[in-house]
Amino acid sequence: MQARAAWGFLAPALTLLAVFFFVPIVAGLLMSFTDFDLYAIGSPDTIRFVGLGNYRQVLTDGEFWRAMRNTAFFVGVGGPLSVLTSLVAALLVNAKLARAKGFFRTVYFLPVVTTMVAVAIVWRYLLQPRYGLINAGLGGLGLPAVDWLGDPHWAMPAIILLAVWKNFGYNMLIFIAGLQAIPEELHEAAELDGAGARARFWHVTLPALGPTFLFVGVMTMIGQFQIFAEPYVMTQGGPLRSTVTVVLLMYEQGFRWWRMGLATSMAFVLFLVTLAATAVQMKLQGGRR
Repeated sequence: MQARAAWGFLAPALTLLAVFFFVPIVAGLLMSFTDFDLYAIGSPDTIRFVGLGNYRQVLTDGEFWRAMRNTAFFVGVGGPLSVLTSLVAALLVNAKLARAKGFFRTVYFLPVVTTMVAVAIVWRYLLQPRYGLINAGLGGLGLPAVDWLGDPHWAMPAIILLAVWKNFGYNMLIFIAGLQAIPEELHEAAELDGAGARARFWHVTLPALGPTFLFVGVMTMIGQFQIFAEPYVMTQGGPLRSTVTVVLLMYEQGFRWWRMGLATSMAFVLFLVTLAATAVQMKLQGGRR
């Protein structure tokens, strides 16, 4: 009787999960084995089963591997930079001597809730090669101006800078929660033993933040693998396709060229890559704890 009642309470949630989560995943997986395209939308009987043909095409496509390299660069550079920036901001606003903590937490979190279009307008001005504030600052230091979004070598670093600024506030709040969960007695005991501020940070604060680092690191990496909005609104994948990412390429194939079967196969390849990278990161960070 209790089991039936439990299933009765769970049924609405399970139904929603099945309809809006599992069914789309299974449908996408089946679609990745077909040549589903624009014609198939109007006439489903034209859909052909191609087996692993889409996956073979993806894995032998130079454009896909260019997008994968760009995505890996974004994950490898932007991920650690985002986590480090978040940690520094959390330490600053959580310090005992800090004033107006609520104000600074709100200010740092504002980019997270700001729409990407508004952010893009501001940052395109900041990165403007002739009139932008960033190049004006470089000029003040005697450094040459940089064509941030027009130079293939600088476009991805500019996108990373934007993404870190936009998202670090979210991780900052998680780090603040982790810092506030550390018992104050640990710091006091270390201080009584003669540990200075630096020693307390390395031997008390950082080890105690281990679970927080694991959570923030994994979630940040997954988010970086899925980067789409920043290169889409800032560069459209250019210049010379230097900022095209896997999700942006997937969008182009699926919604610009209507090769839905090919696009879904890219999605599952990216899923497997993300899953493998997550497993490696959890293994490495879990081993340090």
